[in-house]
Amino acid sequence: MKHPVLENRVRLVVWWLVWLFIALGQAFLFYIAYGTFLNISIVDSLLSLLIYSGIALSLWYPFNFFNRSETKSLTLALNLVITGAISVTFWVLITKLIIPLILPGQDNFNEYWIATFPYRIATGVFIYGLIILTYYLFVSLSNLSEKKSREAKLESLVTETELKMLRSQINPHFLFNSLNSVSSLTITDPEKARDMVIKLSEFMRYALSKKDEQPVSLRSELENLRLYLDIEKVRFGDRLSTEEQIDEKCLDIKMPVMLLQPLYENAIKHGVYESTECVRITTRLSLIDGYMEITISNNYDPAPQLRKGTGTGLMNVSRRLELFYGNKASIKTIRENGIYTVNLYIPADYSRL
Repeated sequence: MKHPVLENRVRLVVWWLVWLFIALGQAFLFYIAYGTFLNISIVDSLLSLLIYSGIALSLWYPFNFFNRSETKSLTLALNLVITGAISVTFWVLITKLIIPLILPGQDNFNEYWIATFPYRIATGVFIYGLIILTYYLFVSLSNLSEKKSREAKLESLVTETELKMLRSQINPHFLFNSLNSVSSLTITDPEKARDMVIKLSEFMRYALSKKDEQPVSLRSELENLRLYLDIEKVRFGDRLSTEEQIDEKCLDIKMPVMLLQPLYENAIKHGVYESTECVRITTRLSLIDGYMEITISNNYDPAPQLRKGTGTGLMNVSRRLELFYGNKASIKTIRENGIYTVNLYIPADYSRL
């Protein structure tokens, strides 16, 4: 996140006006409490708070560094306290060195400094607290604005997403081919045809009942994907096999509905369709530092392929990741040694987005 004050001209003007008001208020209080030090108190208030305002602007960078989602609350509090102590100490020392240079010949400066020192420390600590609260406010406003922007994009795409749901998530060829397989099985193996119809209906029910990009558990997604793969196994027989390596901690993690479907369609389309050998689709799920890593890999024929993909499936998944998670999720593909691999990284805690 960029500096919330320096990147906004209006905020910068307001920032300096607030500091000027604080400086005048401090000078007035010093005048009431220590009337004999009028000349020193005015210059001291203006100059010392000018110095502190510069320190306050620079405090954004350590604050932004410490205030990360993975930082524990106790660690964050300790870092902020240490930063505050260093900032106030630095401010007091710089002020003590500069004021005598600006006002030479003030014999009573030491007396004035000793008299105002407790107030100066208390003021520094109080203002530091206000600075941190202000930065927290800026971060909250920025996060709220970013969240509303993402929600607006999602809402604008809801109608289009619903209209394209069958096209983008359920390949029509899959449906037609499955029905053809059912038709053939009704003659050769009626029991198998019945089982395939049941699985196909459950798969379609799941795909059509989830609307408005509602999040579902990974457990539900995997159950539906197994239905899809079981149907494809009926069609391709021994040419298709699957393997799963799943960390059970991942099963209750929430994610966008049917996010993974296009990736398995790609594995079938570019793996099984274009290979005469057995194709194994492997799914690996693991939890790493608050992120779920999803790896889907399949072997393929590395010879020049006749069928050229449009990349629609990967673009669909990438776009949905961007809309749901912003820059907190990623997808990458690797094609190496006859193995095609897709890696997804998504936050494990969906509720904190």
